[in-house]
Amino acid sequence: MDILFENRDIAVCIKPVGLDSEQELPEALKEQLGGEIFPLHRLDKNVAGVMVYARNKKAAAQLSAIIAKGEMVKEYVALVHGTPPENGDWEDFLFKDSGKNKVFVVKKERKGVKFARLEYQLLKSGEQSLVHIRLHTGRSHQIRVQFSSRGMPLVGERKYCTLEDPCEIALWSYRLAFNHPYSGKPMEFSLEPPDIYPWSTC
Repeated sequence: MDILFENRDIAVCIKPVGLDSEQELPEALKEQLGGEIFPLHRLDKNVAGVMVYARNKKAAAQLSAIIAKGEMVKEYVALVHGTPPENGDWEDFLFKDSGKNKVFVVKKERKGVKFARLEYQLLKSGEQSLVHIRLHTGRSHQIRVQFSSRGMPLVGERKYCTLEDPCEIALWSYRLAFNHPYSGKPMEFSLEPPDIYPWSTC
């Protein structure tokens, strides 16, 4: 597995498609780096890209607090069907049906409903458009649901779209930025999706 950075407190890696980010990937990191690995955020199993893990309980607590306060910058690139406006700032209420493992946009806040916000910029337009996304809240399936609910599902999306694309979902965790949990030093990690990533085959 590709490691972008590691020390005694954190490990930043490139999650591959096909590994669960909360169990399988931490186990793979344990084998590669040794010691304990603590998940901090998640990516869907069929999504890849930059992720950070803690390597001890103290760092895990500190970084979890940073994420909870919205102080970790999480950015993505995705390929979507259709052409969205040049930029957008979307706010929605999302409800997760755990039994169906699906998330739905609802009109108002109620029990079990969570606020979700993202911003995006259009990078390349066409029948399939490339977008850069800044995620402000980390809700389950958030990017997939917010784009699908507006008639612009991600290429390769199967849970929230009836279109049949020949590739896996075209979503890549592109950049993470946060302050070190102890020193406060700004840390930033980014990687463009490789040319062989799914949208090259769609």
